[in-house]
Amino acid sequence: MAVNRKNRGGAGSGSPVRPKKALGQHFLTDESIAARIASTLDDFKGLPVMEVGPGMGVLTKYIIAGGHDVKVAEIDGESIEYLRYNYPELSGRILDADFLRLDLAQTYPDGQKFCVIGNYPYNISSQIFFHVLDYRDQVVCCSGMLQREVAERFAAAPGTKARGILSVLLQAWYDVEYLFTVSENVFNPPPKVKSGVIRMTRNGVTDLGCDDRLFKTVVKTSFGQRRKTLRNSLRGLFPAGVPLPDDPLLSMRPEQLTVKQFIELTRLIASCARQD
Repeated sequence: MAVNRKNRGGAGSGSPVRPKKALGQHFLTDESIAARIASTLDDFKGLPVMEVGPGMGVLTKYIIAGGHDVKVAEIDGESIEYLRYNYPELSGRILDADFLRLDLAQTYPDGQKFCVIGNYPYNISSQIFFHVLDYRDQVVCCSGMLQREVAERFAAAPGTKARGILSVLLQAWYDVEYLFTVSENVFNPPPKVKSGVIRMTRNGVTDLGCDDRLFKTVVKTSFGQRRKTLRNSLRGLFPAGVPLPDDPLLSMRPEQLTVKQFIELTRLIASCARQD
């Protein structure tokens, strides 16, 4: 399918969209990079795709060209008008909605599997990925571009300084790959930092083998005081007045732990709570 497009003339919806600072908009201008990002979904043809914040559709057209059944979620009225005018194939598929507020189980009912992709606004990228986690049983792949430091954090391995809360929470359910770095000079307007493209592919985990809610609490509490050993940062999660177990995990710092070790730590805390 051809992907070269021209505005269909006239004012209003045929005119380029003005990037809005309040929405964190930085429009990608490099077509080759847009094509590379869209290609992250090549292994998932046949599955519907939700694109977050399509703007003027530089990524959208390559997703469509890849044969994907795509819907887009956009809150900028000017962008929505532009997309309706320039992309008639999106008729009925443009959601005038905040992705963070979308009930994706309603958008894709009956447990339908789908993919998420986007050139994500820097200021809400972490929230977007937390939202994806809420629908992990349906989202089989989530890829796209975000601030490089955040992308590196999501993919960070145990023992690295970049490792943080979302590193562990995402990697518990997804295989996370940092794919490539993007220069700030291929955006309008250019951001002050470089970008990174990642791909998250759902792994085979269906049950962590521990309490999910407690697992999240353990991870968040651990990294909330990341300079402390886990014995000190997690003391408040153990029963009051009870000596902490002599477990080697408690002598470590959070960035050192694998997902499996965080699960073991969660079980340890739950076990001590039951004995109280």
